Amino acid sequence: MDFFAEFDGLDHRQVTSRLLAEGWTVCGLGEWATVWRSPGGGLAARVCPFEPGYQVFVELCRSLSGHRLLPRIEFDAELSGGGRVTVMEFLYPSEPALHEKASRLWEAGEGDFGAVRAEAERLDAEARASLPFWGGLGLNPHNVMTTLSGEVKLVDLYFMSGHELYAALLRDPAAFAEAIPAERYAHLPEIAFIARNSTPDEISELRRAAAVVQDSGRYSA
Repeated sequence: MDFFAEFDGLDHRQVTSRLLAEGWTVCGLGEWATVWRSPGGGLAARVCPFEPGYQVFVELCRSLSGHRLLPRIEFDAELSGGGRVTVMEFLYPSEPALHEKASRLWEAGEGDFGAVRAEAERLDAEARASLPFWGGLGLNPHNVMTTLSGEVKLVDLYFMSGHELYAALLRDPAAFAEAIPAERYAHLPEIAFIARNSTPDEISELRRAAAVVQDSGRYSA
C-alpha cells in the first residue's frame, strides 16, 4: 500500500500519471470518473477530478465491511483540488438476468440485500440533509457487478444531481461558492461527462464560472 500512500497531496492528473507509469490501464469511463485496472488485474482505481459525494458509498462499504454484496475497498483519499481516488477489488459487468434478480431482491429488502439497503438508505438520508446537489440512492444495471468467481457486488449506489449543480454554477457562480468550498471545485470542468458531451463554448463557460468560484473563495478567505 506504500504506492497508494504516495497519492497524498496529489491532484487527479498526478495520480493518473503515477498509475500510467506503473502499468495501470484504463478499463472504464463513467459520467464523473475514469477507472484504471492494475497490472495484475486484481484491483481497480476510480479517479475523479471533481467528486463531492463518492465518500458516501465508501462509508457504506466500510460500515458494512466484509459484507458479501459490497466490494472490498483497498484505499480511498481526497485529492488536491476536489478530486478523489478510490481503489477496490476489480469487478466485471453483470448479465441482464443477474441485474433483474438483484433488483427484485433489492426491492423486496430481505436478507443480505435488505441489510445493505437499510444502511444505504440511512446514509442517503444523512447525505440529503448535508450535501448540496445530492441526487439520491438507486440501483441500475451498472450498479450490479460480479467477481471473477461470479459473486454479485453492488457498486456506486449513490449519485449527485449533476444537471442541477451545473445550472447553479452557471447561473450564479458567486452564490455557488457560498454553498460549496471553492477549493473543492478547481477541476470541475474536467470530469468525463463534460469532456464527452459539452461543446467548446459550454466548456469555456464552465471554466469561466469555476474560476469565479475560485476567486470568490480566495477573497473570502
